[in-house]
Amino acid sequence: MRAAGYNSDVFEGKPVIGICNSWSELNNCNMNLRDVAEAVKRGVWAAGGFPLEFPTISLGETYIRPTTMLFRNLMAMDVEEMIRANPLDGVVLLCGCDKTTPAQLMGAASADIPSIMISSGPMLAGNWRGQRISSGTDGRKLFDQYRSGKIGDEELNEIEGCISRTLGHCTVMGTASTMTSLAEAMGMMLTGCASIPAPDSRRLQISETTGRRIVEMVHEDLKPSRIITRESLENAVITCMALGGSTNAVVHLIAIAGRLGIKLTLADFDRLSRSTPYLTNVKPSGEYLMEDFFHSGGLPALMKEILPLLHRDCLTVTGKSISENLEKAQCYNAEVIRPLSSPLHHEGGLAILHGNLCPNGAVIKPTAASPELLQHRGKAYVFENHEQMEQQVDLDYLPIDRNTVLVMKNGGPKGAPGFPEWGWLPMPKMLLKQGVKDIVRISDARMSGTSFGTVVLHVAPESAIGGPLGIVQTGDEVVLDVAARTLNVTLSPDEIAKRSAQFVTPKPHYDRGYGKLFLEHVTQADEGCDFDFLRAVEPNS
Repeated sequence: MRAAGYNSDVFEGKPVIGICNSWSELNNCNMNLRDVAEAVKRGVWAAGGFPLEFPTISLGETYIRPTTMLFRNLMAMDVEEMIRANPLDGVVLLCGCDKTTPAQLMGAASADIPSIMISSGPMLAGNWRGQRISSGTDGRKLFDQYRSGKIGDEELNEIEGCISRTLGHCTVMGTASTMTSLAEAMGMMLTGCASIPAPDSRRLQISETTGRRIVEMVHEDLKPSRIITRESLENAVITCMALGGSTNAVVHLIAIAGRLGIKLTLADFDRLSRSTPYLTNVKPSGEYLMEDFFHSGGLPALMKEILPLLHRDCLTVTGKSISENLEKAQCYNAEVIRPLSSPLHHEGGLAILHGNLCPNGAVIKPTAASPELLQHRGKAYVFENHEQMEQQVDLDYLPIDRNTVLVMKNGGPKGAPGFPEWGWLPMPKMLLKQGVKDIVRISDARMSGTSFGTVVLHVAPESAIGGPLGIVQTGDEVVLDVAARTLNVTLSPDEIAKRSAQFVTPKPHYDRGYGKLFLEHVTQADEGCDFDFLRAVEPNS
């Protein structure tokens, strides 16, 4: 450090604090993290620590192909090994876009030194011709209008220029806002941090406070293994259900739990969903934006409302319990954050399905679906892969109608590869022109947390390894019953066995490098899609 121009008294005898920064000019969601890092450093210096910033992989949804999910585990390895390899006493994790938050939590959980997280924050609302619009959710709706000819090139260009008007992650309850909220809910972020908009000066103020706090955490030896427990993970699941959070939270939370040997299962998600009402009136499930959520009291107000459902004694990075952190929390707008006594929906935002199409489970977001389609029976129209779907979805004629169930195969961890956000199958153009806005769609892929519709995802096991989704043929009858938590194809066991026997393992997408490692070691959706060799060897619970 003397070579960098520091005098020895600057760092001798002081905690060395790593600032793990996922900033990148290729990731607009995280592009303000340079300023956040400087504010964190101020806090570290003020508290008597020695801050040193280091970069890791940055995963931005908009550019990376085939999908950021292919590289979430790589980023987690990067974070873990950089923490392990360097002489750090504590670390501040700077996250934002979808996969950066779970990747950093996975890496920090495995390294297990005092760690605290701070996010880039959601961007401010866009506005087009007097209409407040959100990145992701409204973008999809407006692009469907473009596809169906209701708006033209000039209008689309205007929308592009004003839908994302600041740095920061999506301004709806997509995966980014969900995962940063859940990081706070499980105790890994200062109270109130997740909801502050990216351009708000309070984002930098809490960054400085975070820098001060990590120095104290080092002296207290407050590690992730003391904070991320079964109870705190259940708090995260309960909060996700009350938020109407992203379906991707299921995969990420299971992966984080696995790093600490905690067995979190799909059954836990469904059990907690049934007992947790949906309260947060934010898109894509609701009407408002993250900016409104923040002004209404943010995550502390929501968690105060559901405190009777939470494990309130869980320890957090503040050194205090959840209930102590929430003592002064208030809700300032009950239209945005509904009271527990008057929920938007009596159950949580996600539901877990089982049946002969998904023996190991599947996920749906009922709060963002069409109520009339949550119990549905229809003939399947099958796309064998994403490429075929793209070739056909905009055709002027397909043998489908509003009762059809679209099925897409080969979108899972191994089949795609990488488990991309292909599950939000676009509405066929011919149906859009008829005024049909939603039909049942099923795949073994994921979808963006900003998406909406009656979409069944994460079908496990995936079709590329012989899962039963792979046997579905156009014309087969599919039955969805979300109330009963079932998804089935009306085929006899003999017919299912006969078709399954014809399965041929597809040629692997990669024969070298990281892609080969991924295909050989990634687990299925219901197991968190982490690498089998990165999970804790001995389960803790």
